[in-house]
Amino acid sequence: MQNYIDLWAKTVKTGIIKSNLIPMIAALMLAIYTYDLDFVENIPNIIFAFIGSAFIIGAAGAFNNLYDRDIDLIMQRTKNRPTVTGELSTKTVLTVAILLLLVGLILLSLTTWLAALLGLLGVFFYVVPYTMWTKRRTIWNTEVGSISGAMPPLIGWAAVAPDIWHPAAWALFFIMVIWQMPHFYAIAIRKKDDYSAAGIPMLPVVKGIRRTYIQTNVYLVILTLTSFLFVPISWGLTLVSLILAIIWLWLSFVGYHRMEGKTWSTKMFVYSLLFMTIEFATVIIYSIVAIIFS
Repeated sequence: MQNYIDLWAKTVKTGIIKSNLIPMIAALMLAIYTYDLDFVENIPNIIFAFIGSAFIIGAAGAFNNLYDRDIDLIMQRTKNRPTVTGELSTKTVLTVAILLLLVGLILLSLTTWLAALLGLLGVFFYVVPYTMWTKRRTIWNTEVGSISGAMPPLIGWAAVAPDIWHPAAWALFFIMVIWQMPHFYAIAIRKKDDYSAAGIPMLPVVKGIRRTYIQTNVYLVILTLTSFLFVPISWGLTLVSLILAIIWLWLSFVGYHRMEGKTWSTKMFVYSLLFMTIEFATVIIYSIVAIIFS
């Protein structure tokens, strides 16, 4: 039984589900505070948004695994996925992925139709423009994939708020978009041989580590500027986001000139996880405290 659960955990990518639920909850809680909504009345929306988002993210991961079976077989880190080994049949995974998507969208629609639409767009962008169109064709695949990866904050915001046009909602969205480039560039450097063997045109594979370093720093500068979108909500959130981004930029610049490429990329990868955790945990804590004492 445990082995079967582990197989499905790999197939729906539970690690990605967990990491994406954090910004979703952060945006949802911040929206409740921003619009002075009643927390107790929104508990059903929180539950539906949480489970619905988990389901559609799991569905996207399963669809991705199905489509990428051929290249996953070549790469060391993915060759043991159940969709590659045959431990889970293609038909079974496809059926479960479709069911997860449908149920997830239904649950999101119980919050708002906008949340469900954003959830559907997130899955679409991940499966079609990213997985099927750009992942194997262009170095800009990470940028295309970042759109779907940044949908959870908008879904969380839309689940309780009347619209998604508040600057804070877009601050969370753009932070998620920009965060993904340094994060995945670091992974691509660490797994450069894997991607090269599979013929996936990741930036370090095609353009080299120095170009990746330069492009990473461009995105980190943009990430630093994005922090100021929090100003209409809180100077505290702005300051935290700004400090985290500046530290990341400093780590990139200093680390690149003092470390070997893969060592630098490992440090960048670890900090990217730390950045996201602290960034969105701060938003959640700030929102909860503000709701309680407002």
